[in-house]
Amino acid sequence: MTTPERPRDVRTDEDRVEEALRLLSGPPVALDVAAKALGRGSGVYAWWAAPSIFPDLPGPQNTNVPALRLLYLGRATNLRGRILRNHLRRSGSSTLRRTLAGLLVSEGYQTTWTDRVVLVPEDEARLTAWMHAHLRFTWAEDPEPETVEAALVRRFHPPLNVHGVDPEHVQPAVVAAKYAYDTSSQPGAL
Repeated sequence: MTTPERPRDVRTDEDRVEEALRLLSGPPVALDVAAKALGRGSGVYAWWAAPSIFPDLPGPQNTNVPALRLLYLGRATNLRGRILRNHLRRSGSSTLRRTLAGLLVSEGYQTTWTDRVVLVPEDEARLTAWMHAHLRFTWAEDPEPETVEAALVRRFHPPLNVHGVDPEHVQPAVVAAKYAYDTSSQPGAL
């Protein structure tokens, strides 16, 4: 018995994960370069940094630039919007920004309470500048990024990810940073 051949335009989840991995493992670019190239399609993205950034947190090396390691994986229905309007601007809508601010507690980031804990405007700008100076970025467009992101998070255990990571790979320092950030301002503390 023979199996029918798959149409060439139909990709399996495994094919999509491998294609995304190939693109995410490419040479990471500076955020200003990414900002000009990001499309509005859905997909997955990866944040990379030198090991000297958060040296106590493990992360797999980039295959093309071994001096960088994976910090965080995410997904978006609109890559350009998610990165430019959320991750590079607003702590209220970016888990990554909240985690970074919690990890950078020694930098003295200030928070306030709106309908949630957010960085004060000056520190939103300061964190964005820090991200531009220290982080690099890769992305891969995909029509169903949830499946791809879940598979890659399970495979690589990015240190700043908590959701979807096997419990034994969740980093206690990241959980503590998230808690410190979340409790830094309380309702009515204005």
